[in-house]
Amino acid sequence: MPETVAVPTVELNNGVSIPQLGFGVFQVKPDETAATVTAALDAGYRHIDTAQMYGNEKQVGEAITAYDIDPAEVFVTSKLNNGFHAYDDALRAFDQSLADLQREQIDLFLIHWPLPEVGFDDAWRALEKVYADGRARAIGVSNFQPHHLRRLHEEFTVPPAVNQIEVHPYLTQTELLAFDAEHQIATEAWSPIAQGLVLTDPVIVDVAERYQRTPAQVVLRWHIQLGNIVFPKSTSPARMAENFAIFDFELDQTDLALISALNRDERTGPNPDEFNWIPGQPR
Repeated sequence: MPETVAVPTVELNNGVSIPQLGFGVFQVKPDETAATVTAALDAGYRHIDTAQMYGNEKQVGEAITAYDIDPAEVFVTSKLNNGFHAYDDALRAFDQSLADLQREQIDLFLIHWPLPEVGFDDAWRALEKVYADGRARAIGVSNFQPHHLRRLHEEFTVPPAVNQIEVHPYLTQTELLAFDAEHQIATEAWSPIAQGLVLTDPVIVDVAERYQRTPAQVVLRWHIQLGNIVFPKSTSPARMAENFAIFDFELDQTDLALISALNRDERTGPNPDEFNWIPGQPR
């Protein structure tokens, strides 16, 4: 990856800058994580997205610490596991993430799921505490719907900097993205290529052929031009490089609209208003 290629950044509502393209380690096995993160850093990524639920924070921390750059140059996001929404539990869980990631600060820490049967009030108060203490540079949420976000704005002190949600051409989440933008919440897109489902769509294949790009590059470029923060996952160095090479072309407005028109409101993951799973319990 040439040193001259710079990933655009998004300025969060508290002034912190986050690279718009990152690398996700969801479903990367712990014993493969260090090598995978090292390969991503080799490819030029400087934004790693992990979570307590993924079980690989320690290996992410080891890879970043061992790499031949200042660890502060790598923006790291993690997320609170679903079993720790009580205030003291959330604080202890954050401390564990801080230790596992070998960081003095976590750049961005999120509530992973709103958990309708459990709630998130105490968890958010805990995140406000670690933010006030300077141990998290920014705090936010994942999989929150507008009604969850309204409660945060109406009842708490610190607004979320980020909402990480499932977004891809088959689930464009237009209204939620608009809500985020109106409230100065940056949108991060997980499952950005719908676990590969969109890559064989005839519209995307046609656009890719016209731009002489791969379908994955076209979809990731669509995200970038919409303003989404995106972090594709791959364990293949070649695919990592492919996903990174999206800053030397631009989709025109017609093609952006063609891709957005593919929306089916089709999820690859759970509905946040129904998902209450806590690790250790049957799904």
